[in-house]
Amino acid sequence: MSDAAGRSDEPVRGRSVRFRLLAIALLPMLVILPLLLGVAIYRWNAKFDATLISKVNGDLTIAHQYLARILEKTGVQLRALGLSARFHEVLAPDARGSLRDLLDETRKEIGLDFLYLTNGRGDILASSPPLQHQPRNDWPIIMSALSGQVPATGIDIFSNDELAAISPTLAERARLDLVPTPNAVPTDRSTETRGMVVHAASRAMLPDGGAAALVGGTLLNQNLEFIDTINGLVYRAASLPEGSQGTATLFLEDVRISTNVRLFEGRRALGTRVSAAVRSAVLGEGRTWLDSAFVVNDWYISAYEPLVDSYGKRVGMLYVGFLEKPFSEAKYQTLVIVIAAFIAITAATVPIFLRWASSIFMPLERVTATIGEVERGNLSARTKMPVSGDEIGRVAVHLDSLLDQIQERDRQLREWNEELNVRVRERTRDLEHANLKLETTTKQLIMSEKLAAIGEITAGVAHEINNPIAVMQGNLDVIRSVFGPDADKAKVEFRLLDEQIHRISQIVTKLLQFARPEEYAGYVERHAPASIISDCLPLVQHLLNKTDIAVLRDDRASRLVLMNRNELQQVLVNLIVNAIHAMPDGGTLTLRAFDAERDGHQGVAIEVADTGIGMSTEVVEKIFDPFYTTKRRQGTGLGLSISQTLIKRQGGQITAESRVGSGSTFTVWLPEAT
Repeated sequence: MSDAAGRSDEPVRGRSVRFRLLAIALLPMLVILPLLLGVAIYRWNAKFDATLISKVNGDLTIAHQYLARILEKTGVQLRALGLSARFHEVLAPDARGSLRDLLDETRKEIGLDFLYLTNGRGDILASSPPLQHQPRNDWPIIMSALSGQVPATGIDIFSNDELAAISPTLAERARLDLVPTPNAVPTDRSTETRGMVVHAASRAMLPDGGAAALVGGTLLNQNLEFIDTINGLVYRAASLPEGSQGTATLFLEDVRISTNVRLFEGRRALGTRVSAAVRSAVLGEGRTWLDSAFVVNDWYISAYEPLVDSYGKRVGMLYVGFLEKPFSEAKYQTLVIVIAAFIAITAATVPIFLRWASSIFMPLERVTATIGEVERGNLSARTKMPVSGDEIGRVAVHLDSLLDQIQERDRQLREWNEELNVRVRERTRDLEHANLKLETTTKQLIMSEKLAAIGEITAGVAHEINNPIAVMQGNLDVIRSVFGPDADKAKVEFRLLDEQIHRISQIVTKLLQFARPEEYAGYVERHAPASIISDCLPLVQHLLNKTDIAVLRDDRASRLVLMNRNELQQVLVNLIVNAIHAMPDGGTLTLRAFDAERDGHQGVAIEVADTGIGMSTEVVEKIFDPFYTTKRRQGTGLGLSISQTLIKRQGGQITAESRVGSGSTFTVWLPEAT
């Protein structure tokens, strides 16, 4: 009892020692330290990304403040113009200057694209440049200025027609060809014709006391000075690490209308579009996007904020961002250095720990590996451990001895098994050969018995039927002669009797021909297949005339065949008639003759193909069997069987290919006449 307990405890104690030694050696270096390092790297990476997002958010604030400053400045400048003494001087009845000249001078000075004065009725009193058509006067900004409020400014979207009413140059500058952009929302548009305008209006008083509004605007489409100024303010020199690049963009909806992002060297990415994800978040939900985004052709740390027009509708976006790649590379380089240092330290210390532990558990692993090899079928595996005085060494030597005995027993069993398999294969081969012979002999015996029975029955039937047929035919002729001219009254009935007597005679003849083909064999001679086919067609012409069947011929055979002419005609006529019956609604009958080689012998192939109803595989396998027919009310089922007998007698073959609904093709192959 105590011995059994001791044996069961030893493996458990051995496994425990090996596990503890490995844990002591590897757990601190390969588990605890990597976990701590992973947590530290994760926290550092999150802080790094948060710093980048914080920076781009600050950049967006600067860009936003600049745009707000532009809006405010435009409104203040228009208000200053409306309150200036010169403005009121040119409005006076005895004015010495021109209002248009003042507007033109002021527009150029403050950098506007258009400036005009309109009254409350929508009349344009003066403009710079000269307006092409009457512009809209119902903008919220204009209405606010006319109502006496402080100068109103904002961003408005002008249609191309509205821009053209102000200046054709502005309409042309607003037009941008859309560039196909990956990840953008699909669109059917090819151009962007609308314009984004910094729109401002300020109230002005006319000499008659009426209210008017000074209206001015700057088109932002392709306004590169505007966007480059933003980029210069946000991303000054040395504000980004080497290799990074700051960018700024103004969007009309999701189309870049002013940007310093390059599509490729020398061309800005005007007309490209923002990704669907950014569009949905900023324009769809009104959120500010602060995250990494794919911009045209690379990844950028990006910030997008929605732009709202004077109607309160989100109509575009303001974007700033900087290239992510330099920051990512710096981050990855740092990670690589940290990980490489950890790996180097681990590589230097772990082997020392393992060497101390291996002297204990390595012998056990060799024994375990040897047992595993034996279980996988390698009976020659051995521990090959040197003899030592410890317990593990003695177990290894004893295991090798036991494996030698097992390998010898296995070799003997394999030899006995191989010998038994050889004997079984020999007996099986003999049995299969005997079964094949028996099957062939049985088939031949059954066929011989059938033919013999058919021959006896046919001879008796022919004898018993031919005599009554002769009597019937003779009496029928006597009846005709007795009736004389009156026999014409039953002309149809007499004809039917003649046809049926002739049909009975043909059936008897076919039975005799099938049962005793040697008695009907005619003399053989050389024939060209084309002439035989030509002779067969008149014999079936009456059947072709009853249907809408087109006959196609392809006579390419240059060789002659050796066979009785009537027998070959009988075979071909039988195949042609079957093809005609297979096409009751019409079709195409194709007759081909061409040289063909079969089993190394030269010969001629004659094909009879139809486009009729076709046959299933089961029917094709039975059509050459005697008395098998698919014609329920006519036919004896001997036509194809007799045809096969006639062809085989001349050393030829007859085969059939068919598919239901696609027609059938019968091929007669005969050896070349020598």
